[in-house]
Amino acid sequence: MNRRWWLRLASLAFGFSVTWSASNAAELEKVKPREGGYRILMLTQSAGFKHGSVTRKDAKLSPAEQVVTEMGIRSNLFRVDCTQDAKKDFTKENLQNYDIVWFYTTGDLPIEKDNLEYFFNDWLKKKGHGFIGAHSAADTFHNYKPYWDMIGGTFDGHPWNSNEKVTITVHDTKHPASKPWGEEFEIQDEIYQFKNWQPEKVRVLMSLNMAKTKLKQPRHVPILWVKNYGDGKALHMSLGHNESVWENMTYQESMLGGIKWILNLESGDATPNPELSAEQEKKAKADSGK
Repeated sequence: MNRRWWLRLASLAFGFSVTWSASNAAELEKVKPREGGYRILMLTQSAGFKHGSVTRKDAKLSPAEQVVTEMGIRSNLFRVDCTQDAKKDFTKENLQNYDIVWFYTTGDLPIEKDNLEYFFNDWLKKKGHGFIGAHSAADTFHNYKPYWDMIGGTFDGHPWNSNEKVTITVHDTKHPASKPWGEEFEIQDEIYQFKNWQPEKVRVLMSLNMAKTKLKQPRHVPILWVKNYGDGKALHMSLGHNESVWENMTYQESMLGGIKWILNLESGDATPNPELSAEQEKKAKADSGK
């Protein structure tokens, strides 16, 4: 029995009315997997610095691409198409095949302007799809305001290099993207700080704990955040420079939780929390003595 007839019978049985409309169908379509399951387009093209985690060797997928592909198989939730050719694959026509776009990129990518504008204004905002940015996604399209408005901020250096251990504080232990980490953890990875940061538009889930990290800076350093973007959703995870981070099962569970949140399979709050950023910056300034 299809959903429409079930709702009509339920209305008769329980005395409530159901109005079936195009908007109802559209809402269901947002969470309904396409034939063959959900699909992710993972773009790992480097137009600037090229990370080892997205470097392909011997015609094999890069470490990050392998991990996300295996996540899809293991979870039986999605399949991934990995590309390092934005000009060919990041087009209006090809985007119709995907539910989520995942960037691990650098620099100004060779994407036609009309395709990029369609991505922001139609595919993401109006059609309710999702975007995931990993690590250097924030080191992409530095001077293109619509991009950093969508992602939440842009790269502004990494004083914490890939050999340094840092402590991360989890602010939201209920969101499926941050829940796997617990309340606090230590990790070795390169940590970005950000400019063009828009705390009034994002919900910060995790931040660098400046008090417990050796190098002190008088600024808030967000690590993981989410935001609603029109009818779509966006998530950025700053971790992911080191290949070992991609191999970390907690990291994988975190990203899988983010995927489920974007697909509306698990709930998570995306209410902006600028007061948290203000509080974290105040603490960082006190901890650094500046």
